[in-house]
Amino acid sequence: MTRTVLLSLIASTMIMAGGDIAAVEPVVVDEVEKDWGEIFGQSRTFYIDRTYSGLVNNNRSSLATGGYIGYKSPDFSGFTVAVAAYGTYGFDIHNEDADVIGSASYDPSLYGRDFENYAFIGQAYLNYKFSNTNIKAGRMRLDTPLAGADDARMLPNLFEALVVSNTDIENTTLIAAHVFRETVGTFGNIYGGGALGLTSGYGLGMNEALSGDFVNMGTVALGSADADGNFVDNETDGVTALAAVYTGIEGLKLQAWDYIAWDILNAVYLAGDYTIAVNESAKVKLSAQYINEQDIGGAFAGSVDTNYVAGKITGIYDDFSAYAALSTTGDSDTDTGGNVITPWGGMPAYTQGMVTRHQFFANTDTWKVAAVYNLKEYGVKAVAYYAEFDIGEGNIYVPDNAWTASESGWDVTYKVASVDGLSLRARANYPRDFKEGLDWDEYRFIVNYNF
Repeated sequence: MTRTVLLSLIASTMIMAGGDIAAVEPVVVDEVEKDWGEIFGQSRTFYIDRTYSGLVNNNRSSLATGGYIGYKSPDFSGFTVAVAAYGTYGFDIHNEDADVIGSASYDPSLYGRDFENYAFIGQAYLNYKFSNTNIKAGRMRLDTPLAGADDARMLPNLFEALVVSNTDIENTTLIAAHVFRETVGTFGNIYGGGALGLTSGYGLGMNEALSGDFVNMGTVALGSADADGNFVDNETDGVTALAAVYTGIEGLKLQAWDYIAWDILNAVYLAGDYTIAVNESAKVKLSAQYINEQDIGGAFAGSVDTNYVAGKITGIYDDFSAYAALSTTGDSDTDTGGNVITPWGGMPAYTQGMVTRHQFFANTDTWKVAAVYNLKEYGVKAVAYYAEFDIGEGNIYVPDNAWTASESGWDVTYKVASVDGLSLRARANYPRDFKEGLDWDEYRFIVNYNF
Protein backbone atom coordinates (compact mmCIF):
# COMPACT_ATOMS: atom_id res chain seq x y z
CA MET A 1 0.00 0.00 0.00
CA THR A 2 1.24 3.56 -0.67
CA ARG A 3 1.05 6.13 2.13
CA THR A 4 -0.12 9.73 1.49
CA VAL A 5 0.08 12.69 3.88
CA LEU A 6 -3.27 14.45 3.88
CA LEU A 7 -3.39 17.95 5.42
CA SER A 8 -6.81 18.75 6.86
CA LEU A 9 -6.01 22.47 6.80
CA ILE A 10 -3.62 23.87 4.23
CA ALA A 11 -3.31 27.28 5.85
CA SER A 12 -2.67 27.32 9.60
CA THR A 13 -5.61 27.74 11.92
CA MET A 14 -5.64 30.85 14.06
CA ILE A 15 -6.32 30.16 17.70
CA MET A 16 -7.34 33.24 19.65
CA ALA A 17 -5.18 32.51 22.65
CA GLY A 18 -2.62 35.23 22.96
CA GLY A 19 -2.42 35.57 19.24
CA ASP A 20 -0.33 32.37 18.92
CA ILE A 21 -0.68 30.23 15.84
CA ALA A 22 -1.11 26.55 16.65
CA ALA A 23 0.36 24.12 14.10
CA VAL A 24 -1.95 21.46 12.71
CA GLU A 25 -0.76 17.88 13.00
CA PRO A 26 -0.76 16.02 9.66
CA VAL A 27 -3.22 13.20 9.39
CA VAL A 28 -1.78 10.03 7.78
CA VAL A 29 -4.32 8.01 5.75
CA ASP A 30 -3.84 4.69 3.93
CA GLU A 31 -4.74 4.99 0.25
CA VAL A 32 -6.55 1.88 -0.97
CA GLU A 33 -4.84 0.22 -3.95
CA LYS A 34 -7.32 -0.24 -6.76
CA ASP A 35 -7.71 -3.51 -8.69
CA TRP A 36 -8.79 -2.57 -12.17
CA GLY A 37 -8.50 -6.07 -13.63
CA GLU A 38 -5.97 -7.12 -16.25
CA ILE A 39 -5.25 -6.82 -19.94
CA PHE A 40 -4.15 -10.06 -21.59
CA GLY A 41 -3.44 -11.26 -25.08
CA GLN A 42 -1.01 -12.47 -27.70
CA SER A 43 0.54 -10.84 -30.73
CA ARG A 44 1.43 -13.37 -33.44
CA THR A 45 3.27 -12.92 -36.73
CA PHE A 46 3.35 -16.03 -38.91
CA TYR A 47 5.14 -16.91 -42.15
CA ILE A 48 4.51 -20.23 -43.89
CA ASP A 49 6.07 -21.65 -47.06
CA ARG A 50 5.05 -24.97 -48.66
CA THR A 51 6.52 -26.49 -51.85
CA TYR A 52 4.60 -29.38 -53.43
CA SER A 53 6.10 -32.07 -55.65
CA GLY A 54 4.71 -35.14 -57.39
CA LEU A 55 1.00 -34.98 -58.22
CA VAL A 56 1.15 -31.22 -57.69
CA ASN A 57 4.17 -29.00 -58.35
CA ASN A 58 3.71 -25.60 -56.81
CA ASN A 59 4.99 -23.25 -54.12
CA ARG A 60 2.66 -21.25 -51.92
CA SER A 61 3.48 -18.95 -49.01
CA SER A 62 1.77 -16.42 -46.78
CA LEU A 63 2.65 -13.81 -44.17
CA ALA A 64 0.14 -12.55 -41.62
CA THR A 65 -0.02 -10.79 -38.30
CA GLY A 66 -2.73 -10.73 -35.67
CA GLY A 67 -3.63 -12.49 -32.45
CA TYR A 68 -5.95 -11.40 -29.67
CA ILE A 69 -6.29 -8.83 -26.90
CA GLY A 70 -8.65 -9.02 -23.96
CA TYR A 71 -9.70 -7.66 -20.61
CA LYS A 72 -10.48 -9.63 -17.46
CA SER A 73 -12.29 -7.91 -14.60
CA PRO A 74 -11.24 -8.06 -10.95
CA ASP A 75 -12.95 -10.59 -8.71
CA PHE A 76 -16.33 -9.48 -7.37
CA SER A 77 -17.42 -12.00 -4.71
CA GLY A 78 -16.23 -14.87 -6.91
CA PHE A 79 -17.48 -13.38 -10.20
CA THR A 80 -15.22 -12.32 -13.05
CA VAL A 81 -15.97 -11.41 -16.64
CA ALA A 82 -13.65 -11.44 -19.64
CA VAL A 83 -13.85 -10.33 -23.24
CA ALA A 84 -11.25 -10.68 -26.01
CA ALA A 85 -11.09 -9.64 -29.66
CA TYR A 86 -9.31 -11.85 -32.21
CA GLY A 87 -8.13 -10.96 -35.67
CA THR A 88 -5.75 -11.70 -38.53
CA TYR A 89 -4.36 -9.52 -41.29
CA GLY A 90 -2.54 -11.07 -44.25
CA PHE A 91 0.01 -9.23 -46.37
CA ASP A 92 0.09 -9.27 -50.16
CA ILE A 93 3.54 -10.76 -50.76
CA HIS A 94 2.94 -12.00 -54.31
CA ASN A 95 2.04 -10.37 -57.61
CA GLU A 96 -1.57 -11.52 -57.25
CA ASP A 97 -3.78 -10.44 -54.35
CA ALA A 98 -4.40 -12.92 -51.57
CA ASP A 99 -8.17 -12.49 -51.82
CA VAL A 100 -8.29 -13.92 -55.34
CA ILE A 101 -10.34 -17.09 -54.89
CA GLY A 102 -8.37 -20.10 -56.05
CA SER A 103 -5.04 -18.29 -55.66
CA ALA A 104 -2.21 -20.79 -56.08
CA SER A 105 0.46 -18.53 -54.57
CA TYR A 106 -0.94 -18.04 -51.07
CA ASP A 107 -1.31 -20.58 -48.30
CA PRO A 108 -4.90 -20.23 -46.99
CA SER A 109 -4.21 -21.29 -43.40
CA LEU A 110 -3.51 -17.78 -42.08
CA TYR A 111 -6.75 -16.21 -43.30
CA GLY A 112 -10.49 -16.37 -42.90
CA ARG A 113 -13.03 -17.47 -45.48
CA ASP A 114 -11.88 -16.86 -49.09
CA PHE A 115 -8.55 -15.39 -47.93
CA GLU A 116 -10.25 -12.55 -46.05
CA ASN A 117 -8.84 -10.56 -43.14
CA TYR A 118 -11.24 -10.38 -40.22
CA ALA A 119 -11.74 -9.53 -36.56
CA PHE A 120 -14.38 -10.64 -34.07
CA ILE A 121 -15.16 -11.11 -30.37
CA GLY A 122 -13.78 -14.57 -29.65
CA GLN A 123 -14.09 -14.64 -25.87
CA ALA A 124 -16.92 -13.16 -23.82
CA TYR A 125 -17.63 -15.14 -20.68
CA LEU A 126 -18.80 -14.94 -17.10
CA ASN A 127 -16.88 -16.98 -14.53
CA TYR A 128 -18.01 -17.79 -10.99
CA LYS A 129 -15.79 -19.56 -8.48
CA PHE A 130 -16.96 -20.68 -5.05
CA SER A 131 -15.25 -23.16 -2.74
CA ASN A 132 -13.95 -25.96 -5.02
CA THR A 133 -16.38 -25.34 -7.88
CA ASN A 134 -15.87 -23.20 -10.96
CA ILE A 135 -18.60 -22.26 -13.47
CA LYS A 136 -17.76 -20.62 -16.79
CA ALA A 137 -20.31 -19.62 -19.44
CA GLY A 138 -20.06 -17.83 -22.77
CA ARG A 139 -17.52 -17.67 -25.59
CA MET A 140 -14.23 -19.27 -24.67
CA ARG A 141 -11.26 -21.37 -25.68
CA LEU A 142 -11.48 -25.08 -24.93
CA ASP A 143 -8.60 -27.56 -24.79
CA THR A 144 -10.08 -31.02 -24.35
CA PRO A 145 -9.13 -34.30 -26.08
CA LEU A 146 -11.94 -34.38 -28.68
CA ALA A 147 -13.02 -30.73 -28.81
CA GLY A 148 -10.27 -28.16 -28.73
CA ALA A 149 -8.54 -25.03 -29.97
CA ASP A 150 -6.06 -26.81 -32.33
CA ASP A 151 -4.00 -23.60 -32.34
CA ALA A 152 -1.73 -24.58 -35.23
CA ARG A 153 -1.87 -21.46 -37.43
CA MET A 154 -2.95 -17.84 -36.83
CA LEU A 155 -6.18 -18.16 -34.85
CA PRO A 156 -7.60 -21.12 -32.86
CA ASN A 157 -11.02 -22.75 -32.75
CA LEU A 158 -13.27 -21.08 -30.18
CA PHE A 159 -16.56 -22.19 -28.65
CA GLU A 160 -19.78 -21.07 -26.98
CA ALA A 161 -20.13 -23.34 -23.97
CA LEU A 162 -21.00 -23.86 -20.32
CA VAL A 163 -18.27 -25.57 -18.27
CA VAL A 164 -18.50 -26.66 -14.62
CA SER A 165 -15.53 -28.15 -12.78
CA ASN A 166 -15.19 -29.38 -9.19
CA THR A 167 -12.31 -30.62 -7.01
CA ASP A 168 -14.19 -31.59 -3.82
CA ILE A 169 -12.90 -35.17 -4.15
CA GLU A 170 -9.24 -35.28 -3.20
CA ASN A 171 -6.86 -35.56 -6.19
CA THR A 172 -9.83 -35.67 -8.57
CA THR A 173 -11.20 -33.09 -10.98
CA LEU A 174 -14.75 -33.59 -12.26
CA ILE A 175 -15.89 -31.72 -15.36
CA ALA A 176 -19.31 -31.29 -16.93
CA ALA A 177 -19.63 -29.16 -20.05
CA HIS A 178 -22.09 -28.43 -22.81
CA VAL A 179 -20.84 -26.93 -26.07
CA PHE A 180 -23.41 -25.16 -28.24
CA ARG A 181 -21.46 -23.56 -31.10
CA GLU A 182 -17.99 -23.27 -32.61
CA THR A 183 -16.09 -20.89 -34.83
CA VAL A 184 -13.32 -22.63 -36.75
CA GLY A 185 -9.79 -21.23 -36.65
CA THR A 186 -7.68 -20.41 -39.67
CA PHE A 187 -6.16 -23.92 -39.87
CA GLY A 188 -9.53 -25.22 -41.06
CA ASN A 189 -8.95 -23.67 -44.48
CA ILE A 190 -6.49 -26.49 -45.22
CA TYR A 191 -9.36 -29.00 -45.20
CA GLY A 192 -12.04 -26.87 -46.84
CA GLY A 193 -14.96 -28.92 -45.53
CA GLY A 194 -13.89 -32.14 -47.27
CA ALA A 195 -13.95 -35.72 -46.03
CA LEU A 196 -10.28 -35.59 -44.96
CA GLY A 197 -11.19 -33.01 -42.34
CA LEU A 198 -13.53 -35.41 -40.53
CA THR A 199 -10.55 -37.42 -39.26
CA SER A 200 -8.28 -34.39 -38.88
CA GLY A 201 -10.30 -32.12 -36.58
CA TYR A 202 -12.59 -30.32 -39.04
CA GLY A 203 -16.13 -31.12 -40.14
CA LEU A 204 -18.01 -31.03 -43.42
CA GLY A 205 -19.66 -27.75 -42.41
CA MET A 206 -16.55 -25.95 -41.20
CA ASN A 207 -16.74 -23.42 -44.07
CA GLU A 208 -19.93 -22.09 -42.49
CA ALA A 209 -18.07 -21.56 -39.21
CA LEU A 210 -15.07 -19.58 -40.52
CA SER A 211 -14.18 -15.91 -40.02
CA GLY A 212 -15.58 -15.62 -36.50
CA ASP A 213 -19.05 -17.04 -37.25
CA PHE A 214 -20.23 -19.24 -34.36
CA VAL A 215 -22.23 -22.15 -35.81
CA ASN A 216 -24.23 -25.04 -34.32
CA MET A 217 -22.01 -28.03 -33.46
CA GLY A 218 -24.02 -30.41 -35.64
CA THR A 219 -23.73 -28.11 -38.64
CA VAL A 220 -19.97 -27.70 -38.10
CA ALA A 221 -19.61 -31.49 -38.13
CA LEU A 222 -21.89 -32.43 -41.03
CA GLY A 223 -22.74 -29.24 -42.95
CA SER A 224 -26.16 -28.20 -44.16
CA ALA A 225 -26.22 -29.64 -47.67
CA ASP A 226 -26.26 -33.17 -49.10
CA ALA A 227 -24.14 -34.44 -51.99
CA ASP A 228 -26.57 -32.88 -54.47
CA GLY A 229 -26.50 -29.47 -52.80
CA ASN A 230 -29.94 -29.82 -51.21
CA PHE A 231 -30.48 -28.31 -47.77
CA VAL A 232 -30.18 -30.74 -44.84
CA ASP A 233 -30.91 -29.65 -41.29
CA ASN A 234 -28.04 -31.09 -39.25
CA GLU A 235 -28.48 -28.74 -36.30
CA THR A 236 -28.34 -30.64 -33.02
CA ASP A 237 -28.53 -29.90 -29.31
CA GLY A 238 -24.74 -29.61 -29.22
CA VAL A 239 -22.13 -31.71 -27.48
CA THR A 240 -22.18 -32.66 -23.78
CA ALA A 241 -18.87 -33.67 -22.22
CA LEU A 242 -18.40 -35.42 -18.87
CA ALA A 243 -14.92 -36.09 -17.48
CA ALA A 244 -12.93 -37.22 -14.47
CA VAL A 245 -9.19 -36.69 -14.01
CA TYR A 246 -7.41 -38.54 -11.15
CA THR A 247 -3.87 -37.89 -9.84
CA GLY A 248 -4.06 -39.51 -6.39
CA ILE A 249 -1.19 -41.97 -6.87
CA GLU A 250 2.34 -40.66 -7.22
CA GLY A 251 3.41 -40.66 -10.85
CA LEU A 252 -0.03 -41.72 -12.13
CA LYS A 253 -2.58 -39.67 -14.06
CA LEU A 254 -5.85 -41.18 -15.29
CA GLN A 255 -8.55 -39.43 -17.29
CA ALA A 256 -11.89 -40.48 -18.74
CA TRP A 257 -14.04 -38.37 -21.09
CA ASP A 258 -17.47 -39.07 -22.52
CA TYR A 259 -18.64 -36.83 -25.37
CA ILE A 260 -22.33 -37.03 -26.19
CA ALA A 261 -22.72 -35.42 -29.61
CA TRP A 262 -26.50 -35.46 -29.64
CA ASP A 263 -28.02 -37.25 -32.66
CA ILE A 264 -24.54 -37.93 -34.08
CA LEU A 265 -22.34 -40.12 -31.90
CA ASN A 266 -21.09 -40.94 -28.43
CA ALA A 267 -17.30 -40.83 -28.08
CA VAL A 268 -15.39 -42.22 -25.10
CA TYR A 269 -11.77 -41.17 -24.58
CA LEU A 270 -9.60 -42.90 -21.96
CA ALA A 271 -5.96 -42.11 -21.20
CA GLY A 272 -3.39 -43.01 -18.58
CA ASP A 273 0.18 -41.96 -17.84
CA TYR A 274 2.50 -43.59 -15.30
CA THR A 275 5.93 -42.10 -14.60
CA ILE A 276 8.62 -44.23 -12.93
CA ALA A 277 11.64 -42.51 -11.40
CA VAL A 278 14.77 -44.56 -12.12
CA ASN A 279 17.02 -42.11 -10.27
CA GLU A 280 17.29 -38.35 -9.74
CA SER A 281 18.08 -37.76 -13.40
CA ALA A 282 16.23 -40.53 -15.26
CA LYS A 283 12.55 -41.38 -15.61
CA VAL A 284 10.42 -43.69 -17.73
CA LYS A 285 6.86 -42.74 -18.65
CA LEU A 286 4.30 -45.27 -19.89
CA SER A 287 1.19 -43.94 -21.64
CA ALA A 288 -1.92 -45.44 -23.22
CA GLN A 289 -5.05 -44.03 -24.86
CA TYR A 290 -8.28 -45.42 -26.26
CA ILE A 291 -11.15 -43.96 -28.30
CA ASN A 292 -14.52 -45.62 -28.96
CA GLU A 293 -17.31 -44.06 -31.03
CA GLN A 294 -20.90 -45.27 -31.49
CA ASP A 295 -23.84 -43.61 -33.25
CA ILE A 296 -26.71 -42.35 -31.09
CA GLY A 297 -30.14 -40.76 -31.47
CA GLY A 298 -30.93 -39.63 -34.99
CA ALA A 299 -27.54 -40.91 -36.23
CA PHE A 300 -27.11 -37.93 -38.56
CA ALA A 301 -23.65 -39.25 -39.58
CA GLY A 302 -25.05 -42.71 -40.26
CA SER A 303 -23.99 -45.85 -38.42
CA VAL A 304 -20.77 -45.45 -36.43
CA ASP A 305 -18.61 -48.14 -34.81
CA THR A 306 -14.99 -47.11 -34.26
CA ASN A 307 -12.05 -48.08 -32.04
CA TYR A 308 -8.60 -46.53 -31.75
CA VAL A 309 -5.84 -47.78 -29.40
CA ALA A 310 -2.38 -46.29 -28.84
CA GLY A 311 0.57 -46.72 -26.51
CA LYS A 312 3.72 -44.70 -25.89
CA ILE A 313 6.93 -45.12 -23.92
CA THR A 314 9.05 -42.10 -23.06
CA GLY A 315 12.56 -42.04 -21.64
CA ILE A 316 13.67 -38.89 -19.82
CA TYR A 317 17.22 -38.03 -18.78
CA ASP A 318 17.83 -34.53 -17.48
CA ASP A 319 17.07 -32.14 -20.36
CA PHE A 320 16.74 -34.88 -22.97
CA SER A 321 13.76 -37.13 -23.69
CA ALA A 322 12.72 -39.51 -26.45
CA TYR A 323 9.62 -41.56 -27.12
CA ALA A 324 8.19 -44.24 -29.36
CA ALA A 325 4.46 -44.61 -29.99
CA LEU A 326 2.23 -47.13 -31.77
CA SER A 327 -1.45 -46.92 -32.68
CA THR A 328 -4.05 -48.93 -34.54
CA THR A 329 -7.53 -48.06 -35.79
CA GLY A 330 -9.99 -50.84 -36.57
CA ASP A 331 -12.53 -51.07 -39.35
CA SER A 332 -16.24 -51.88 -39.33
CA ASP A 333 -19.14 -52.49 -41.67
CA THR A 334 -20.71 -49.11 -40.91
CA ASP A 335 -21.33 -45.87 -42.79
CA THR A 336 -18.10 -44.39 -41.39
CA GLY A 337 -16.18 -47.62 -41.98
CA GLY A 338 -14.30 -47.43 -38.69
CA ASN A 339 -12.73 -44.02 -39.34
CA VAL A 340 -12.44 -41.91 -36.16
CA ILE A 341 -14.56 -38.77 -36.59
CA THR A 342 -13.08 -35.67 -34.93
CA PRO A 343 -14.86 -32.61 -36.40
CA TRP A 344 -14.37 -30.19 -33.48
CA GLY A 345 -10.62 -29.69 -33.33
CA GLY A 346 -9.75 -32.45 -30.85
CA MET A 347 -6.49 -34.13 -31.81
CA PRO A 348 -4.97 -36.06 -28.86
CA ALA A 349 -3.28 -38.89 -30.80
CA TYR A 350 0.25 -39.88 -29.78
CA THR A 351 1.06 -40.80 -33.39
CA GLN A 352 -0.09 -37.73 -35.33
CA GLY A 353 2.38 -35.79 -37.43
CA MET A 354 2.60 -32.02 -37.59
CA VAL A 355 0.26 -32.10 -40.60
CA THR A 356 -0.30 -35.78 -41.37
CA ARG A 357 -3.20 -37.01 -39.24
CA HIS A 358 -3.84 -40.29 -41.01
CA GLN A 359 -3.63 -42.31 -37.77
CA PHE A 360 -7.44 -42.00 -37.45
CA PHE A 361 -8.13 -43.68 -40.80
CA ALA A 362 -9.87 -47.07 -40.61
CA ASN A 363 -7.68 -50.18 -40.58
CA THR A 364 -4.51 -48.09 -40.20
CA ASP A 365 -1.41 -48.86 -38.14
CA THR A 366 0.93 -46.02 -37.25
CA TRP A 367 4.23 -45.64 -35.44
CA LYS A 368 6.13 -42.54 -34.44
CA VAL A 369 9.48 -41.77 -32.79
CA ALA A 370 10.63 -38.40 -31.50
CA ALA A 371 13.43 -36.79 -29.51
CA VAL A 372 13.22 -33.62 -27.42
CA TYR A 373 16.06 -31.49 -26.04
CA ASN A 374 14.82 -28.91 -23.53
CA LEU A 375 17.51 -26.43 -22.45
CA LYS A 376 15.40 -24.44 -20.02
CA GLU A 377 18.29 -22.30 -18.78
CA TYR A 378 18.79 -21.01 -22.31
CA GLY A 379 15.11 -20.88 -23.25
CA VAL A 380 15.56 -23.37 -26.08
CA LYS A 381 13.44 -26.43 -26.87
CA ALA A 382 14.20 -28.57 -29.94
CA VAL A 383 12.14 -31.50 -31.28
CA ALA A 384 12.76 -33.93 -34.15
CA TYR A 385 10.37 -36.72 -35.17
CA TYR A 386 9.40 -39.34 -37.76
CA ALA A 387 5.98 -40.99 -38.24
CA GLU A 388 4.83 -43.73 -40.63
CA PHE A 389 1.24 -44.61 -41.50
CA ASP A 390 0.27 -48.02 -42.95
CA ILE A 391 -3.10 -46.96 -44.36
CA GLY A 392 -5.91 -49.44 -44.98
CA GLU A 393 -8.39 -49.50 -47.86
CA GLY A 394 -11.19 -48.35 -45.55
CA ASN A 395 -9.71 -44.86 -45.22
CA ILE A 396 -12.03 -41.90 -45.79
CA TYR A 397 -9.52 -39.95 -47.92
CA VAL A 398 -8.92 -42.27 -50.91
CA PRO A 399 -11.40 -45.15 -50.36
CA ASP A 400 -10.47 -48.64 -51.58
CA ASN A 401 -6.81 -47.65 -51.82
CA ALA A 402 -4.09 -48.75 -49.39
CA TRP A 403 -0.65 -47.14 -49.21
CA THR A 404 2.10 -46.09 -46.79
CA ALA A 405 2.59 -42.44 -45.90
CA SER A 406 5.28 -40.88 -43.76
CA GLU A 407 6.25 -37.57 -42.24
CA SER A 408 9.45 -36.26 -40.69
CA GLY A 409 9.98 -32.84 -39.18
CA TRP A 410 11.51 -30.61 -36.55
CA ASP A 411 10.43 -27.81 -34.22
CA VAL A 412 12.66 -25.29 -32.38
CA THR A 413 11.38 -22.68 -29.90
CA TYR A 414 13.46 -19.92 -28.29
CA LYS A 415 12.09 -17.87 -25.41
CA VAL A 416 13.83 -14.49 -25.41
CA ALA A 417 15.13 -13.94 -21.88
CA SER A 418 15.45 -10.17 -22.22
CA VAL A 419 11.79 -9.70 -23.25
CA ASP A 420 9.26 -11.42 -21.00
CA GLY A 421 6.60 -13.22 -23.05
CA LEU A 422 8.47 -13.10 -26.39
CA SER A 423 9.23 -16.37 -28.19
CA LEU A 424 10.59 -17.22 -31.63
CA ARG A 425 9.67 -20.52 -33.28
CA ALA A 426 10.80 -22.34 -36.44
CA ARG A 427 9.04 -25.52 -37.61
CA ALA A 428 9.28 -27.81 -40.61
CA ASN A 429 7.53 -30.92 -41.92
CA TYR A 430 8.28 -33.21 -44.87
CA PRO A 431 5.34 -35.51 -45.70
CA ARG A 432 5.92 -38.23 -48.28
CA ASP A 433 2.93 -39.83 -50.04
CA PHE A 434 0.45 -37.78 -48.02
CA LYS A 435 -1.72 -39.02 -50.84
CA GLU A 436 0.06 -41.56 -53.03
CA GLY A 437 2.45 -39.48 -55.15
CA LEU A 438 1.93 -36.21 -53.23
CA ASP A 439 4.91 -34.80 -51.27
CA TRP A 440 5.80 -31.41 -49.87
CA ASP A 441 8.36 -29.51 -47.79
CA GLU A 442 6.90 -26.91 -45.43
CA TYR A 443 8.59 -24.27 -43.25
CA ARG A 444 7.01 -22.01 -40.66
CA PHE A 445 8.45 -19.05 -38.76
CA ILE A 446 6.39 -17.68 -35.87
CA VAL A 447 6.87 -14.77 -33.49
CA ASN A 448 4.62 -14.84 -30.42
CA TYR A 449 4.42 -12.16 -27.76
CA ASN A 450 2.22 -13.05 -24.79
CA PHE A 451 1.13 -10.44 -22.27
